[in-house]
Amino acid sequence: QVQLVESGGGSVQTGGSLTLSCVPSKPLFGFYGMGWYRQAPGKQRELVAMIAGSGAITYADSVKDRFTISKGGSQDSVTLHMENLRPEDAAVYICNAHSQFYEYWGRGTQVTVFS
Repeated sequence: QVQLVESGGGSVQTGGSLTLSCVPSKPLFGFYGMGWYRQAPGKQRELVAMIAGSGAITYADSVKDRFTISKGGSQDSVTLHMENLRPEDAAVYICNAHSQFYEYWGRGTQVTVFS
């Protein structure tokens, strides 16, 4: 019933920045956790950053000093601000969200980093 609308992906030079946004198509009626995963070719999907329902934030060790996740100003939404991007960050970034009873996944947005 809910789609996660992702935007902000693109292609940047090493050291550049991007900001990803994830906005549910319908309200989630409470915040039960939202975040971002990524999947590079030939690799498993991994957690990048997550805001739990409690507000606690988790980052992958590889991005902890470079990425910032935050809640958006409208609906239950999140943004992921990524700085000092590296070629290893190139992947499809996928939004993840929880409602009270369900889990949702976005279609993914491509991030490419020039080496």
